[in-house]
Amino acid sequence: MATFAKPENALKRAEELINVGQKQDALQALHDLITSKRHRAWQKTLERIMFKYIELCVDMRRGRYAKDGLIQYRIVCQQVNVTSLEEVIKHFMHLSTERAEMARSQAQALEEALDVDDLEADKRPEDLMLSYVSGEKGKDRSDRELVTPWFKFLWETYRTVLEILRNNSKLEALYAMTAHRAFQFCKQYKRTTEFRRLCEIIRNHLANLNKYRDQRDRPDLSAPESLQLYLDTRFEQLKIATELELWQEAFRSVEDIHGLMCMVKKTPKPSLMVVYYAKLTEIFWVSGSHLYHAYAWFKLFSLQKSFNKNLNQKDLQLIASSVVLAALSVSPYDSTRGASHLELEHEKERNLRMANLIGFIIDPKLESREVLSRSSLLAELATKGVMSCVNQEVKDLYNLLEHEFLPLDLASKVQPLLTKISKLGGKLSSASSVPEVHLCQYIPALEKLATLRLLQQVSHVYQTMKIESLSNMIPFFDFLTVEKISVNAVKNGFIAMKVDHMKGVVLFGNSGLESDGMRDHLMIFAESLNKARGMIFPPSKKESKLGEMLPGLAEVVEKEHKRLLARKSIIEKRKEEQERQLLEMEREEEAKRLKLQKITEEAEQRRLASEFEQRKNQRILREIEERELEEAQALLQEADKRGKKKGKKPLIEGEKVTKQSLMELALSEQLRERQEMEKKLQKLAKTMDYLERAKREEASPLIEAAFQHRLVEERMLHEHEQQQEIELSRQGHDGDLQEKSRLSRMLNHKIQFQEMVMNRRRAEYDRLRADREERLNQILHQRRQEREYQRKIIFYVRMEEERLRRLHEEEEARKREEAERRRKEEAERKAKLDEIAEKQRQRERELEEKERIRRESLLGRSTDGLSRSSDLPGGSRPIEPVAVAPAAAAAASAAAPAPTPGKYVPRFRRGAETAVQAPPPHDSWRSGGSGSSGGARPTWSSTRGLRTSER
Repeated sequence: MATFAKPENALKRAEELINVGQKQDALQALHDLITSKRHRAWQKTLERIMFKYIELCVDMRRGRYAKDGLIQYRIVCQQVNVTSLEEVIKHFMHLSTERAEMARSQAQALEEALDVDDLEADKRPEDLMLSYVSGEKGKDRSDRELVTPWFKFLWETYRTVLEILRNNSKLEALYAMTAHRAFQFCKQYKRTTEFRRLCEIIRNHLANLNKYRDQRDRPDLSAPESLQLYLDTRFEQLKIATELELWQEAFRSVEDIHGLMCMVKKTPKPSLMVVYYAKLTEIFWVSGSHLYHAYAWFKLFSLQKSFNKNLNQKDLQLIASSVVLAALSVSPYDSTRGASHLELEHEKERNLRMANLIGFIIDPKLESREVLSRSSLLAELATKGVMSCVNQEVKDLYNLLEHEFLPLDLASKVQPLLTKISKLGGKLSSASSVPEVHLCQYIPALEKLATLRLLQQVSHVYQTMKIESLSNMIPFFDFLTVEKISVNAVKNGFIAMKVDHMKGVVLFGNSGLESDGMRDHLMIFAESLNKARGMIFPPSKKESKLGEMLPGLAEVVEKEHKRLLARKSIIEKRKEEQERQLLEMEREEEAKRLKLQKITEEAEQRRLASEFEQRKNQRILREIEERELEEAQALLQEADKRGKKKGKKPLIEGEKVTKQSLMELALSEQLRERQEMEKKLQKLAKTMDYLERAKREEASPLIEAAFQHRLVEERMLHEHEQQQEIELSRQGHDGDLQEKSRLSRMLNHKIQFQEMVMNRRRAEYDRLRADREERLNQILHQRRQEREYQRKIIFYVRMEEERLRRLHEEEEARKREEAERRRKEEAERKAKLDEIAEKQRQRERELEEKERIRRESLLGRSTDGLSRSSDLPGGSRPIEPVAVAPAAAAAASAAAPAPTPGKYVPRFRRGAETAVQAPPPHDSWRSGGSGSSGGARPTWSSTRGLRTSER
């Protein structure tokens, strides 16, 4: 490593090495000087050394050396003279760009020279051999050998400069200029890969700028100048991305601009916002997000209408037509129907991001389609006055597609409008940020919308239609395309139709049993039928336990599933909590380690700083002493020289005098010499004063004589010029009189021609005024008729609404009366049933009481002929009761009503009915009376057997 006492020596050494062709040694020598710690104080020589160093780096394409040198030079002049660093960097970029352009021009010249070398032969033999060996063309080979290395070096230059200036608040303008030149480089040479890397580099610089806020020279984004530079850089990035058709990078650039606006919480100038929304329209159209494309056009229209004072009516009409056509191009149905939960969440997050980009702040908890939708956009266009600015063709198309119901004539009326709209568009004269507007790009989407509207309206009118008829009604597409469009519409629930290719027809509507309108009614009807069948034909067997468990099994499974999900979520939360605790512990340990390391580094820095200050103070004191000693010696030498000239002895001897006394003597000698010099100057000034006064006294009469002579000459000149002016005026007057007399002959003709012209113009004016009054009367009459028609329509609509409201109220009143009547009938029927049940219970109690009395009477009148068996349990032997009197039997038979066939009879009444039946004629015991006058009682065993059989 070479060391130089002065920077000038290093510069001279480098020039000597360059002259003998040793550029690498010269570069190394300058690099050693720049990176040396001995020369850290800025001086003008270092700037010249940096210029030479940069030139060597560019000549040898040493980007790494250039970067190291610029970093060291930034350390030297950051706080002293930052303008010098700016000049060096500009020189660096200028040289790199110049050499790249030179290499490109050399490659072009070489290619042209190779092309016109031989006019008779197509290619030279060596070119043919080289092409067979390498497989490359001449231009590709020359680019690879000459142009590509310099382009790589130029790209490395831009990266180096951006890296050096990324956190420098004093060179923000240079940073922005470098970024703009790098963007233009990528645009000019179609370097898409380098453009993506450049955008990522600038994005990382801004992220680090926000991350490390405690840096010394960090740019302040809250300052208006800094914010404007950063915004200009991002907008230039957005423009280049759209021109290179890098739409993903353009979208990320838009997000960068939006993030920068959110970061500083300031809205840029309207001119920049116009560019922002203009590029958003292109990005959303390419990505297929037609809804957000339309919202971006709407924002652009609002900005142009509010802030662009030079916007004429034609341009405003064209922009408004673009807004309406973009809104109509949005699909009329939601394409996310039937999507999975993950897709819906992804779509929701995407909609939230794009809504924020176009300036709509929505709640992420809500469904975004409830906030930004096609219907809300069209309603907003109508309320904000956009529809009043569009072309008549666009307005007619909007009414046909959104408000008219013409299932058979819709396509035939839409097609000529689309043909006219496709021819509209062109350059805008007053909206510079939106150079061109072409409405033909919306034609395919509008044709698809017209097809969907036609299918929707036809489905409301027809149930079946032939495929040929439907194809003839849609002139935009063939039936295969129409079928694809209808499949997506049916999938998303916009229309209901089926295509039967075997029969060649299209079926509209849901006529099957799977219809949503019939499903519930059929289910209720099936359940009612099942209940009625169960009541008529009861099941013979018991239902299995599995049938009883099945209804509650789904609920049990659902509860178990929820419990497992809850347990899983609890486990995941515990895992997350544990991981969070571990991360917190690691973060705390890392913070402690960093804090300890920072304390150690700060102590080391303080120690080094104190040592450096101490060495610096010692060096300064030593330099001051040396400088004072040199000055004293110089003063002593001057005093000796003056003493020798005047023949005097030396004032003092050098070894016996001190530095202070020597300086005092030198100062006193200087003071004495200064006083002598002042005396000499006073004497000389007095002499010069006398001399000048004498000169002026001699020159004053000469000056007066010259002045008088000059007055005489100027008076004569004035009189001569005045005579010439009078003569010229007289000649002009005579000529004008002659011209007047010559033209006076035509005065009558001039008056006649003037009257003729005035009469013709007056007649034309009267005719135009009459036509205008007639046209105004027609327009007033037409508007009066339109207002009358509108009032009639409004009156009819109000009357129709009033009639429907009255019908609705009458229907509601009828329903309430019907419900009240049913409620009263139900209450009466319930009261009658309760009364009948009460009577039935009363009758049963009376029968029970009569049965009890009859049994007691039977038990009290039993005779000795009654045989009992005490040793058999439960009355296994029959008991023969005594005969009942005929009157009691008749009363009992009269009290017990005859059982009705098919009617339910209680168990206690079954015994009573059996007991009053007449005994068979072959019974051996009688009561003593004749068989016709008294009734016989059956035996106990026969009665028990009868009850058992009835059971």
